[in-house]
Amino acid sequence: MADRPLTLMAVHAHPDDEATGTGGVLARCAAEGIRTVLVTCTDGGCGDGPGGVKPGDPGHDPAAVAAMRRKELEASCEVLGISHLELLGYADSGMAGWPANEAPGSFWSTPVEEAAARLADLMHRYQPDVVVTYDENGFYGHPDHIQANRITTAALPLTGMTPKVYWTTAPRSMMQEFGRVMREFGADWDEPEPSGDAAERSGDAAEPAGNAGPPDIGLPDEEITTWVDTTAYAGQKFDALLAHASQSENIFFLRMGKERFAKLMGVETFVRVHDTTGAALPENDLFAGLR
Repeated sequence: MADRPLTLMAVHAHPDDEATGTGGVLARCAAEGIRTVLVTCTDGGCGDGPGGVKPGDPGHDPAAVAAMRRKELEASCEVLGISHLELLGYADSGMAGWPANEAPGSFWSTPVEEAAARLADLMHRYQPDVVVTYDENGFYGHPDHIQANRITTAALPLTGMTPKVYWTTAPRSMMQEFGRVMREFGADWDEPEPSGDAAERSGDAAEPAGNAGPPDIGLPDEEITTWVDTTAYAGQKFDALLAHASQSENIFFLRMGKERFAKLMGVETFVRVHDTTGAALPENDLFAGLR
């Protein structure tokens, strides 16, 4: 431990995911002297193009979108103080059921073991003490998020390492407030389902999640293991989201302004799925038991 810094590795699917789900902890860890490694798995080519042109519409150029989003991702990393950005470079698979799911080179169509081996190489290089990714349903059923979970889960045994492992989540209480705020700003919002196993409904490995119905979003508050106060870094998180300007139509949080954003998004929550430290739960620090 003495010859290297404590290290957080976040494995995300697309440019902008790093800010949405973990911008606060990435900024906080960077401020605390922890090395932060972001692995972005896809190029984001299924995002909006200039002027908000949508995938599949005339004028949408996935390669140009990917190039634009890489610059935005680099700007976000600078805002958050991320130490190292690693790009796996797979093609964005789009939403569940899109033709892009099965396109050659898409992240979803890539064999898990192939992508996991590449991620394991990065884990060997950086020796993370904490690894963060999505849950088995990719939080809301996005194929690339699910694939990020799968390759992270498959990569860890290849390394022989035993970092603390977390899945991002959101408390149902916060999702209810988030829905209220969204409706206040005129956005459509369906309340999360009150029960059920979203991961089970995500479908088997051969099918993109979402085919079996809408997923649950978030968890009951009592099932969340880790609550990290990132209020002091909410401004950085907001600015990191703002850096992804091409996707601003899809980033609802930007509509509420920094002050409102900080009140609603000042805590980031996780489920701890692997630990060898014995740190007591619930915890308020991803590195509890390590420092």
